[in-house]
Formats: sequence, structure tokens, C-alpha cells
Amino acid sequence: MRTTLTHLHALRQRGEKIAMLTCYDASFAALLEGQGVEVLLVGDSLGMVLQGHETTLPVTLQEMMYHTACVARGSKKSFIVSDMPFGTSQVSPQQTFAHAAQLMAAGAQMVKLEGGLEMVETVRFLTARGIPVCGHIGLTPQSVHQLGGYRVQGREAAAAQRLMDEAFALAEAGAGMLVLELVPAALAEDISAQLSIPTIGIGAGPGCSGQVLVLHDMLDLFPGKKARFVKNFLADTGSVAGAVSRYVQEVKAGTFPAEVHCF
Repeated sequence: MRTTLTHLHALRQRGEKIAMLTCYDASFAALLEGQGVEVLLVGDSLGMVLQGHETTLPVTLQEMMYHTACVARGSKKSFIVSDMPFGTSQVSPQQTFAHAAQLMAAGAQMVKLEGGLEMVETVRFLTARGIPVCGHIGLTPQSVHQLGGYRVQGREAAAAQRLMDEAFALAEAGAGMLVLELVPAALAEDISAQLSIPTIGIGAGPGCSGQVLVLHDMLDLFPGKKARFVKNFLADTGSVAGAVSRYVQEVKAGTFPAEVHCF
């Protein structure tokens, strides 16, 4: 039986952490869910780790549909979330719906879109028409040039309050989950405690309802300097399956992320 959004909400209610990883193909979909990963994120991060781009911006809707379909064919149990690539959600709610519907038809159970208050009406429009939405605030990679780089968001009081307001507004509009990226751990924990939907952290501390990492980062496959919140799970396990299993165990136990991975 495939994991549902209702099940993920129940995990949050019970205080059980949710394990999410990015996934881009059928083989890894089967491997990841076999090791207990509940949510597979078909991330536009594929633009960087698979295609070699410097950012996620060049990824197209057709490419996201292709990889979503690949993951869906390899998966039997996990909940599949697909990123809406740059330019497909920063349009009218009606156009966004048309794009999101194509990802759902390809095999997604939920779409993820980046942005805060400016996306509230779009989230409301989509969820009212049967498309589950995962919000994404904090560091939003599609806005990397506007933000001036990959920097922690919400350090100052005003910025922290804005993130809190955005989280509540997106949840009120119908978002079923919320990704918090590069947010101070204390702020992410505060947001997570006050929301009624699961929060998924990446560089946001252990206080979220669950965690996500880019698969190629946690296996130490992506070249270059690693972000502070990344841990190489392959180093001490010796196999991909072992690394994924260790990741799930540490997320569930609340030992990852540790203090060294937090801001």
C-alpha cells in the first residue's frame, strides 16, 4: 500500500520523524523505499547533480515529468513529491494548475513549489482543485540570484517573523507539507511546533517533522564543497543501501541533523 499524505500527517501527530530523500530514477526509487524512505522527492536539484548545471533554473517541466514517471515506475510504497521547475509556478494560478496537473499525471502525489506570501493564492487555487501542495520557504534555490547566493534565511527578527507569517499563510491556504531550507534551528523548531502540518527540514535543525537531503550529497557523489548540513552516510556503511538505511535510522532517532549540521 502506498504511503499517503494522511499517513504522513499521522506520523507527525505521533511525533515520529519523516524520512525524505531526492530520487530521480526507478532503480533508486526501489532501493530507497526498500530501506524505509517514506517520501521520494523528484527534485529540480537534478539540474545540478544529473545535468551539471550551476543552478536548478534550467530544468524544464518536460524533464521533471520524465523523471517523475521514472520514479513512479520504480516505486510501490513511497509518497512521491515532484518539484515544479522555475517558471512553471511563477505564473497565474490557472497556468500553474495546468503545469501541476502534468506532474500529477506523470505519477506525483504532490507538487512542491517555492515561495512565501506571493504563492498563497496559487496554493489555495491548486488545493481547492485536488492538487496537494508542499510549500518551500527559507532558502529557495530558484530565487538564488535574487537572494544573493545560498545563505541562511531568517536570522534577523523581522526576517524570522516573515518566515513565520509565510508558514502560517501557506498552511492556511491548504499546503499539506512545508519544506524549511537553511533556517536557524530554533526558528524552524518554533514554526514546526505551531503548525498543524508536517515540516521537512534541510539545513533547518532537528526540530522539524522530518528531514530531506539530496541523494547525491548524502552519498558523497556530488563534487565540490559540501554544505554544512550535509552528512556523508556512505563513509561508515560501505554500501548505498546501508547508507540509506543509516540515514533513515538517524532521522527517525533524531540524531541527524546533529548540532554540527545546524545554524
